[in-house]
Amino acid sequence: MSTSVLNKFANCRIDFHSHTNCSDGKLSPSELIDRAVNFQLDVLAITDHDSTAGLSIAQQHINEKELPITLVNGIELSTSWHGFDIHIVGLNIDEKNGALIDLIQSQQAARELRATSMGEKLEKCGVEGIYTKAKALAGEGSITRSHFAQILLAEGKVTHLQGAFDKYIGKGKRAFVKPQWCSIEEAVSVIHSAGGVAVIAHPVRYDLSGKWLRKLVVQFKEAQGDGLEIVLPQMSPDQKRLMLSYCHEYELHASMGSDFHYPSRWSDLGRNLTLPEGCKPIWELF
Repeated sequence: MSTSVLNKFANCRIDFHSHTNCSDGKLSPSELIDRAVNFQLDVLAITDHDSTAGLSIAQQHINEKELPITLVNGIELSTSWHGFDIHIVGLNIDEKNGALIDLIQSQQAARELRATSMGEKLEKCGVEGIYTKAKALAGEGSITRSHFAQILLAEGKVTHLQGAFDKYIGKGKRAFVKPQWCSIEEAVSVIHSAGGVAVIAHPVRYDLSGKWLRKLVVQFKEAQGDGLEIVLPQMSPDQKRLMLSYCHEYELHASMGSDFHYPSRWSDLGRNLTLPEGCKPIWELF
């Protein structure tokens, strides 16, 4: 990596995982950039689900307003792995890469199929017109389960967002639909073809046993994956130590991000994001 890139990220406040309303975030790309600047972030990656639609909007806003922030082009790709949805973040990608565009189109088709099937199941649960409402809520962005959860909450079917997953749309529940995502290997390969680096997003959030988490990391490494997201808001010290140990054991680089979707008391852009000593930061590969 060039000295200029090293210097660019030295002593910076960095958040490598955030979402806009081009997927399931609440803020527009421009609003997200403004919030990042207000929070004194130096570097922000926008990593919408299976979409790069917000990147050019965000960069144009930065250029027009001459804002003091560096945008890292990113994406969060959904993959299927042994019945789990595993998310792979791509950082420093070329959003105009042909292989990436093709994969995004395939992923969006799978996302739309899941949404329509989920809507049909929720109709049978007595929730009328929910697909249309979720689609309207998503607007031009990628439709996700979060949009269905927000409608279920708004209509009083659940008392909190997580309740929508626990009662209706989570794995094994009445309206769950198994998605047809790409494999981890394909996601990593396409990210690399787009000039980017591949990172397992929030590995501690998949409800995997220690044995299965290690199995995931091993397969990711065999697929030529590059890094793990080892720092997120609200991680315990033990979780951080475990993720750092995996980085050392499997020679993976370390990333960090808030997984920001909207302002909340528990998480926000850049909050509690500091890489531990002794890790190799993911931007060494940019």
